[in-house]
Amino acid sequence: MAELSTSAAYPGRPLLSARKIVHISMLAFAFLLPILTWAQAAGCAVLLLLFNLFLLPRLAVDLRKSPRQDIAEGTWTGIILYPLSVLALILLYRHHLHIAAAAWAIMALGDGMASVSGEVLRGRKLPWNRQKTWTGLGGFVVAGTVGAFVLTRWIAPTIPTDKAWMVSAAAAVVGALVESVPIRLDDNVSVPLVTGAFLFCAYLVERTALASNWPYLDQRIILALVVNGCLALLALALKMVRPSGAGAGLVLGTAVYLGYGYKSFLMLFAFFLLGSLATRVGYTAKARRGIAERRGGARSWREALANTLAGAFFSILVITTHHEAAFLLALVAAFAEAAGDTVSSEIGQWISDRAYLITTFRPVPAGVDGGISFGGTLAGLLASAVVVAAGYGLGLCGIGGAAIALTAAFAGNLLDSVLGATIEQRGLVTNGIVNFAGTSFAGGLALAITFGLGW
Repeated sequence: MAELSTSAAYPGRPLLSARKIVHISMLAFAFLLPILTWAQAAGCAVLLLLFNLFLLPRLAVDLRKSPRQDIAEGTWTGIILYPLSVLALILLYRHHLHIAAAAWAIMALGDGMASVSGEVLRGRKLPWNRQKTWTGLGGFVVAGTVGAFVLTRWIAPTIPTDKAWMVSAAAAVVGALVESVPIRLDDNVSVPLVTGAFLFCAYLVERTALASNWPYLDQRIILALVVNGCLALLALALKMVRPSGAGAGLVLGTAVYLGYGYKSFLMLFAFFLLGSLATRVGYTAKARRGIAERRGGARSWREALANTLAGAFFSILVITTHHEAAFLLALVAAFAEAAGDTVSSEIGQWISDRAYLITTFRPVPAGVDGGISFGGTLAGLLASAVVVAAGYGLGLCGIGGAAIALTAAFAGNLLDSVLGATIEQRGLVTNGIVNFAGTSFAGGLALAITFGLGW
């Protein structure tokens, strides 16, 4: 495949690798979505996968991510994961194919333009990832926004132009941030999954919903800042959080409070209280065995984001959509999963020095990623039940909703352990990413069940 251009900084090096050109060219299939059923669209994704598996190897194409990558090292990973992600998007959003197409465009065009703008313009490095630049991030956002908007309007022309622009731009920013996170997991998986879920929720946002809640928000935001500010100072004084954790907690806690006032905030507080207590139970024994939380268990901004971001997102959607009950249930499930995960890990490591890997049930030392124990699992389930019971008692969900939230939280805890035993152990993601995936999955599953039941 011919080179398009070269970078002045790297003479002879193509701005767009053959790998990215293949990805972008496949996006042409998305323009067929208006005339295809979701089953036919899924069939096209399968054909793309078969093409990548059986025809691409016969072509003289260099499919490495970069010239420095060893040919045997992960060359085919993205090529296979790309059509699999497209297939997953089509299956997940089979009744909203414009969402699948928009997430696809952000994955293909955003990533490609990030490479081009990053190489040509260079620019300052991102503070959280020295391998990425602000110009690359900006290029991702611009290309992703345009691609998502064009395909959205092509497939769903009834969506208002201004809404399509706003949602596409917001999703492109989310995709760019996800792509810039310094993890080794292929962004052909992380970007479409996160942006697809964001797009689905963002299209539910309505101005009328926010307008109906606006009269309550002026007082609520003052209370939110006061309550969260006081708790952040108290947590700092008790050395339960680090300064960065207190700052992140103030912002995220305020977002949670805005959703349903003190009732939604108590879900966050219940998780924080249960997690902090569990961390301190048997801390000396855990520290002696080298498996205790660092810094005396004080949380930083990373832990705050990992465990609270999903709940804060659902909380904002409570007041900006006409699906208040569904997103309240998702909020309860997310914090129930966070509490269950933290408590199961801390209590499990305290009561036993042995765990079992969830994927093979092979005995492993306590504290190993993906290791579970009966005592820890039971403690985690009880912690999740406490949070769900609090949500039920506060009127955030009914008895049926409580059952859904508890089930979703337990499923999220299982996913957390599976991811820990697989991709985290291989160093592809951090524990924070796994925790975020667990809370997001729990909330998303509760949301999917609720919408599926037509509640």
